[in-house]
Amino acid sequence: MLDKILIVDDSIDNRQLLSKTLGRAGYEVVEASEGQEGLARALEILPELILLDIMMPGIDGYQVCDLLKKDALTADIPVIFLSARTETRDKIKGLEIGGVDYITKPFDRGEVLARVQTQLKIRHLMKDLLDKQKRLEEDLRAAAFIQETLLPANLPTWPSLEISWKFLPCELIGGDIFNVVPLDEAHVGFYMVDVSGHGVPSAMVTVSVSQLMSPDSGYLRKKISSPPYYQIVPPGKVLQALDKEYPFERFNKFFTMVYLLLNIPQKKMTYSSAAHPPPLLLHRDGGLELLGKGGTIIGLNGIVPFDQEERELQPRDKVIIYTDGVVEYQNREEELFGPERLYDLARTLSKEPISKILDAIYEGLMDFGRQAKIQDDVSLLGIEVK
Repeated sequence: MLDKILIVDDSIDNRQLLSKTLGRAGYEVVEASEGQEGLARALEILPELILLDIMMPGIDGYQVCDLLKKDALTADIPVIFLSARTETRDKIKGLEIGGVDYITKPFDRGEVLARVQTQLKIRHLMKDLLDKQKRLEEDLRAAAFIQETLLPANLPTWPSLEISWKFLPCELIGGDIFNVVPLDEAHVGFYMVDVSGHGVPSAMVTVSVSQLMSPDSGYLRKKISSPPYYQIVPPGKVLQALDKEYPFERFNKFFTMVYLLLNIPQKKMTYSSAAHPPPLLLHRDGGLELLGKGGTIIGLNGIVPFDQEERELQPRDKVIIYTDGVVEYQNREEELFGPERLYDLARTLSKEPISKILDAIYEGLMDFGRQAKIQDDVSLLGIEVK
C-alpha cells in the first residue's frame, strides 16, 4: 500500500512540481489549494505526511497546523512547512506549533525527497514502536490477571477465623505475592513474599514461589509412610528449603518472606520470617506485639538457619502481615509513612473487625500521601480469631 502525502499550497505550479516529484518516487499524492480544503482532505484521507504552505489565502499554514494538532485524528500526522521565508524566527514558529521540518522555496527535488523519506521513516518506526508497546501492554495485562489468580480466592470458611486482604501493585504487575493455604482440617498456612525489584522479572519469581507454596508441592506437607501419610512442615523448615531452592544466582533476585502456620482448633500459631517486616499481633485489649523471629533474606543458599516461634491466640486477637511498601510509602514531601503510623492505626482500631482495620490502614496511607503514586507494591493480609 502506497504512502499518502497531502500537499496544501495555493500555487498550482508548486503543487504540480511536488506531485510529479513524489508520484515518480512511488507515493500517492493528494492536493488541496487552500487551508480549509487542506483540513477537510486531511480528515478524509488521514495521510502519512502533509506538505503545508505557510502563506495562503484564508487561514495560513500556521493556523492549519495548529488545528491539525488539536484534532485527535490528525494530531500525529507529521507536517513539513513550505515557504519562501528564510528567517530563523519563521522556522522556529513552525516547529513550535507542531511542524517537524521546514523546506524553503524554490524547491530542490533531491532535498524534498530526502526530507519526505526521512519523516516517513520516522513515522513508520513510531507506528511500529506503538504497536509493540500496545502488544506489550496487552501481555502485561494478561500477566497481571494471572498474578491476580494467585491471590486468596474461593477460600473455605472457618467459623473461628476471619481473613481479609488488600493488594495494590505499583506497576501493572508486581513483586509481591501472598496467599492462604488450607493444609488439612486443622491447619492453614499464610504466607507473604516481597521480591526485590518490580515488573516482569520479579513477578515471574512470585509465580514460581506460589507454585512451591501449594499443599501438594512437598514444601508445606511432607509425605510419610503411616497415616495420615503426610506431616506438616514447620515454618522455619519451609523457609530454609526455599532459601536453598532460590539462591541469588538463579534469578539475580532475592526476596523477603513470612510464613505463619495456624492450628485452628488449638488456636496455636507458629511463624518464621525471612527479613520481612515483622507481622503485627494485635491483642483484643489494644496491646501490640511485633513477630520478628526468623532469619535473613531468601537467596543466601541455606547459609543462615531460620528461627521460629509459637504463640497462642485468644478470641478477637488479630494478626496483620504487610510488605515494606506500606511503611516506605512517601508523600509528596518525600516523608515516609513509617512503621509508627501503622502501629498507631492498628492500636486505635484494635476493637474493629479485621476487614475494617485493613480498609482504614489503606485509607490512612492514601490520605497521608494525598493520593501520590505508590513507589512499591502495597500488600496487607489480616487474620482475626473470632
